[in-house]
Amino acid sequence: MGADERTADDVLAQLRAYREHDAPTHGGRVLSYVYDSGRADLDEVAAQAMRLLQPVNGLDPTTFPSVALMESDLVAFGRDMLHGPTATGSVTSGGTESCLLAVKAARDRWVSRGGAGRPRLVLSSSTHAAFHKAAHYFGLDVEVVPVDVVTGRAAPGELEAALGPEVALVVVSAPSYPHGVVDAVADVARAAADLGIPCHVDACVGGWVLPWWEEAGGEPLPQWDFRVYGVTSISADIHKYGYVPKGASLLLFADGELDLARYFATTGWLGYPVVNPTMLGTRSATSLAAAWAVVQTLGPDGYAGLTRRVVDATRAVVATVDGVEGLRVLGDRQGPLVAVATDEDVAPERRVDPLLWVTAVAERGFVLQGQPSLEQPDGTVVPHTAHLTITPVTEGLLDELSAALVGGAEAVRGHAVPSPEALSADGIPDPAALADAARDGADLDLTGVLTLIEALPRDASAQLLSAFLQRFTAPRS
Repeated sequence: MGADERTADDVLAQLRAYREHDAPTHGGRVLSYVYDSGRADLDEVAAQAMRLLQPVNGLDPTTFPSVALMESDLVAFGRDMLHGPTATGSVTSGGTESCLLAVKAARDRWVSRGGAGRPRLVLSSSTHAAFHKAAHYFGLDVEVVPVDVVTGRAAPGELEAALGPEVALVVVSAPSYPHGVVDAVADVARAAADLGIPCHVDACVGGWVLPWWEEAGGEPLPQWDFRVYGVTSISADIHKYGYVPKGASLLLFADGELDLARYFATTGWLGYPVVNPTMLGTRSATSLAAAWAVVQTLGPDGYAGLTRRVVDATRAVVATVDGVEGLRVLGDRQGPLVAVATDEDVAPERRVDPLLWVTAVAERGFVLQGQPSLEQPDGTVVPHTAHLTITPVTEGLLDELSAALVGGAEAVRGHAVPSPEALSADGIPDPAALADAARDGADLDLTGVLTLIEALPRDASAQLLSAFLQRFTAPRS
């Protein structure tokens, strides 16, 4: 062993030390980002599958046919699950890549059919930010339709009114991440189809749980998948309620023409012919293998059983929030996501601010996610909220979680968040100083950060956060 080499034990010990700083990915104490099935056997089969495919390059399935076989099986499962018997598609690295490819395919088809100038992407205020990213990357203008402040859903008539010959794609959600609301998919998709415009359903969160929701005792859902006339593509993240390791998402298209438009292919160089069905060229097959193994292990019955636990836990959490004076569930939620806002119908001294509530609940052992308010294009303001993602393991922690939710609310009832004007009075804070303090172990004032985002122009807050993350992840000198 050379002087600069280290033993595997030393390297793994350092990695374990790094992991001690992470939020827990199992156990149900983080109600965002992680999707814990509570089944150790799924973690084990995924780990073994990843190890088997560790050296395989997903770039060329003709050299590594296992890649094509696993992907074909997952697409077939998705066809049945999403009721698209002839749908085609691919497994991607995650929801963002699926969304990017859906936009890229729609843009390319718009151009091929004679579209000239700069195409438009129509979506609502609650549509995932990945679509804004796609528009930025691929040169589309974005038209944002406001959501109703009470229901959390954009009026289908307003989405339809935004459609026109320069629109390459309209996006609806099932459900939206911020408030867990299923959009008016049927109305929007029908209007889009009548104009020859593709309609993408972003089911990145819901795609692997809503298919079993009603069967598992959940509230009735409108149709939102390929059974709906006019739905041309769907993204459904397997690494969310599919319960597989990051990152794996399924992207399906209703027709082969649109599906083919997501590909990049060239023979115009001296090397091997390049045919990429996704954004990546060389790509690991480990996530694909883990996804295939878990889906094969669970099957429809396994997913139905896990969904029953999610339904029961969601119902209990919503009941707890409904019983807390000063808080209210925001939006016509359907599914496992819950957004909680201040109940402004009670006296100010009895209200609970959700951002302060997030901090108080964290002190009691559970991590919720704060979401800043947003002024929409029509001037209406969607209030800031706390977001909760409910998973199967939540069911086993309901007593403790309910106590934390109620106790956290009691601790901050009647308190107000810092004034946005006060937070921004001295201008935009130095992101390097914030990052250095966080790297040195200081707790970030997330309530202050979110309130500052609300106070600053959105471009300014985005630049601040980018500079913060750039510094936070930079090598320590």
